[in-house]
Amino acid sequence: MWRRITGGCSRTPEAHRRSVMDAGLQRRVEALLQEADITPGGDRPQDLDILDPRFYARVLADGSLGLGESYMEGWWQAHSLDGLLTHLLDARLDERVHGGGEVWDALKAKLFNLQSGQGSYEVGKRHYDLGNDLYQAMLGKRLVYSCGYWRDASNLDQAQEAKLELICRKLGLRPGMRVLDIGCGWGEALKYAAERHGVEGVGVTISQEQAGFARQLCAGLPVEIRLQDYRELDEPFDAILSVGMFEHVGVKNYRRYFEVARRCLGDEGLFLLHSIGTNISRDRTDPWIAKYIFPNSMLPSAAQITHAMEGLFVLEDWHNFGTDYDRTLQAWRDNIEAAWEQLDARYDEHFRRMWRFYLAASMATFRTRHSQLWQLVLSPRGVRGGYLSPR
Repeated sequence: MWRRITGGCSRTPEAHRRSVMDAGLQRRVEALLQEADITPGGDRPQDLDILDPRFYARVLADGSLGLGESYMEGWWQAHSLDGLLTHLLDARLDERVHGGGEVWDALKAKLFNLQSGQGSYEVGKRHYDLGNDLYQAMLGKRLVYSCGYWRDASNLDQAQEAKLELICRKLGLRPGMRVLDIGCGWGEALKYAAERHGVEGVGVTISQEQAGFARQLCAGLPVEIRLQDYRELDEPFDAILSVGMFEHVGVKNYRRYFEVARRCLGDEGLFLLHSIGTNISRDRTDPWIAKYIFPNSMLPSAAQITHAMEGLFVLEDWHNFGTDYDRTLQAWRDNIEAAWEQLDARYDEHFRRMWRFYLAASMATFRTRHSQLWQLVLSPRGVRGGYLSPR
């Protein structure tokens, strides 16, 4: 009789302890989600379905890294991924749940200059060299991998052309001017400036794929594309632009970056810096973004930018249109979702989930105003009589 009773109880003390612990982890995660108005198993856009119970321990142990990786592995799904992440950021759960690896990330950022030497080329190899086919499918008519300007635009292509024209107008580009593009991407900005405003230019990038594409795109125009680190630049230009590149410079190199721009810019020239920015000064980026999307990247704060440029430039204009980035990212998402089946098989389901999480998380940061999009116009000695910026 005793054997029959005990034989029916398959749980060992260790299994019971683990079950209690797992239940405790689940309650903790569900309580945090409730603070963000997210219900597991709910049917609202921000709610999620948890498909693997290991999810609870993973997110508590690894924070945002665990959240992103568990999504990539199919442990959970959401009705609206960007909606869920927006609710998490609105509740500031990202500031309360930290993974153990973040301590090591912080230590590396303090001890090493991760954006120098070969480290400066890593983001080019791991992100921008993924494949031009991916970016052509996602970015629209123009391969412009930065925020569009939607003030008078009704679609992505119009918004990107409006952004390029805005940059040219802010710089006052005229025929015959020599223009430098620091981080030229696939060459679209220089192509536009050469064709529409008659300038000649030099573009530098750390991506081989971008450099090759940009050379073909700008063939026949007075535009030179170089695979080159910005720190090697030392030649005169009438105007400088840098669009979506400063996020890869790193706080240890901000001063050097502005020093390079200053030595290359004529005394009467203008420098336009277009960059994502953040509200709080930090020296590293989100662990998931750093591991899977932009290695060694870092979003600058306003304080970090102004400190780094002090004594080198006069700040003529600071334009924030960060909410336009949410709309840009939604257009990119629509494009890539429509194109997956036509793309190469190397963009498998794991990659697709990674890419979806990246785009959705980016939408959420701009939607909640955690991130901004800034265009700064700088002059070496101040524009005599003042500078009136186009909008």
